[in-house]
Amino acid sequence: MARKQAKKRVTIDVGGTFTDCLVLDETGELKKFKAPTTPKDPSNGFMNSLEKAATHYEATLAEFLGTVEVLIHGTTLATNTLITGRGAAKTAMLTTKNFRDILEIRRGIKPLDVSLYNIFIPPNRPLVPRSRRIGIDERTLYTGEIAVPLNETEVAEAVSNLKADGVNAIAVCFLHSYANPKHELKAAQIVRKIAPEIYVTTSHETLPAWREFDRFNTTVVGAYVGPVVTNYLTGLQGRLKASGFKGSLLIMMANGLVQSVEQCIGKAVYLLHSGPAAAPSAAVYFGDLLKKHDLISVDMGGTSFDVAMIRDGEIPTTTESWEADQRIAIKMVDIQTVGAGGGSLARMDSLGLLKVGPESAGADPGPACYGKGDQATVTDADVLLGFIPHDYFLGGEIKLDVNAAKRAMRAVGKPLGMDEATTAEAIFRSINSTMADKITEVMTKNGHDVRESILIAGGGGGPTHGGFIAAQLGIPTVLIPSVAALYSAFGMFAMDLGEDYVRSYVVRADKADLEAMNRLYGEMERQAKESFRAIGIAADKVRLQRSAEMRYVGQFHEVETEVAGGSLTRKHVDGAIQAFMKKHEALFTFSMPWMGVEILNLRVKATAPKAPFHVREIKKGTADASAGLKRRRRCRFNGAEVEAPVYDAERLRAGNVIRGPAIIEETTMTVVVPKPFVCKVDRYRNYVLEQQGSREKRHA
Repeated sequence: MARKQAKKRVTIDVGGTFTDCLVLDETGELKKFKAPTTPKDPSNGFMNSLEKAATHYEATLAEFLGTVEVLIHGTTLATNTLITGRGAAKTAMLTTKNFRDILEIRRGIKPLDVSLYNIFIPPNRPLVPRSRRIGIDERTLYTGEIAVPLNETEVAEAVSNLKADGVNAIAVCFLHSYANPKHELKAAQIVRKIAPEIYVTTSHETLPAWREFDRFNTTVVGAYVGPVVTNYLTGLQGRLKASGFKGSLLIMMANGLVQSVEQCIGKAVYLLHSGPAAAPSAAVYFGDLLKKHDLISVDMGGTSFDVAMIRDGEIPTTTESWEADQRIAIKMVDIQTVGAGGGSLARMDSLGLLKVGPESAGADPGPACYGKGDQATVTDADVLLGFIPHDYFLGGEIKLDVNAAKRAMRAVGKPLGMDEATTAEAIFRSINSTMADKITEVMTKNGHDVRESILIAGGGGGPTHGGFIAAQLGIPTVLIPSVAALYSAFGMFAMDLGEDYVRSYVVRADKADLEAMNRLYGEMERQAKESFRAIGIAADKVRLQRSAEMRYVGQFHEVETEVAGGSLTRKHVDGAIQAFMKKHEALFTFSMPWMGVEILNLRVKATAPKAPFHVREIKKGTADASAGLKRRRRCRFNGAEVEAPVYDAERLRAGNVIRGPAIIEETTMTVVVPKPFVCKVDRYRNYVLEQQGSREKRHA
């Protein structure tokens, strides 16, 4: 008979290679579990990670799930569907007659990472071909006035034809629906009546803001990924319930908030970057421990490397996102990604040079050392360099095949005239340079020096590579959390339950109609409270934060600026104008007080306070870490063979100091301390690496 279990909170992040499960009980103890991701059906890896947790707690799955009060889930399913097209819906679009080509006209620009002057980039292919973009006779003006009534017969005929064509998702996108959604609501109602099996989403529900291309394309993306996301979430919810789960299942959103499954189903586009969006919250939490608030959050997983710049403890968000050449205008946590991870493949390019990534071995077959694949990856290089133990990977759960890694490395290195060890080091240096370049790009674009921030290194590969990246960039301090391998999963504990609301209101700020602004803010705040009330949270528990997107007259981009709560007066609007100018100067180093200021969109962020949690502290020790010495292992640091000391993380104590080069083995990760660094273990068993010497000096 299983012992009585304490109440628990669980977060699960489904990544490209592993599914991470983090369990927090009432004592503050964190337990970490990993299971291979199952790409064909991610819910299998999800449930496997829970089975591991149940086994650890000496309980059946039903008994364990019965103790879980809240389960927060992040998944890359929507992102992967958009990028690969696998599992995507056959999508159609109903739009205002004569406006079906907005998706191809676009905004006259290319994605942010493509030069405007590159004429060799082929034109974008919309997710919905022209034949399935159906014009409907209707017209709403920007004022919300109905100029042409909706032709319901045309809608019905279009839906019947699309149904016969095998369409399983429809995006309803009419002009100016943000000002008056009447026609979109009616069209969606007709779709559900004629073809209830078809997933339908509307542009005013997805993004009730002006700029038709942005709103239309974002809605189409939501429809494109909607059926696979809906089927996954509803299926997972049913599977959990059948397995004994009676708590609340919450889903991680792109905007850094969490919501219930029911709230997510109609807004599948908000699940893009679900999971990775939680990482910056983890960085802020750990930065607070050091009383540092200028941070670089990095998350090195199996397939990608995510970077977020955090200033003054504020998690950055953006409405200027592109994914797979698709414009996505919802508010998202601002994360920049490059294809660099443990599974990144190494090969020779057409010039005969070594190239690592962005292609990845993924979860299936995975790196060669996993015993399935035969291509060399970054993980294989880490193993051959001695950084990752072949006999203690995931605490010994997986035995890595060193010979398979050597064979894969030999295939890459032989044409280049290099042996296995030299090839492995070349791969290691190459991927570190790729990641360092991405960090530099993110920081310099925002006008900041990388050396003035703390690097928070998360993900399965972050603890192994973080010190080397910091040495290359001259970053003086690296913090490696004890939960780094489950970085995003931990970040979900720090998430607020909530949602973002937006209404367009385009006007010169000095001529703003206070009555209109108060009405729009009031509508959003009432909607927020009703949404929370539906999931059992009282209105007085909801925290409301107003803002406005503002710009100087003639500018293209806007800056989100805080706006006072309550009934707005002219004094409040003038204060918002001054706050905008101050923020503009902080962001771009200049302001133009002689220029007029425009308001474009009004926003409300509604959140409910997250449940408080604490993490258990470890025992105190001295600077002497010798009690934690486990063994010595031959490693290769910067071309030199070193008998590096290897420490058992479980035997380390708060205050222990470890000088590089050294290795620290955790069950779910390996911390590598390069020679320029000294590592100090803090009271939560996080690892703080301090680079010795001048802050200004860069180490190669």
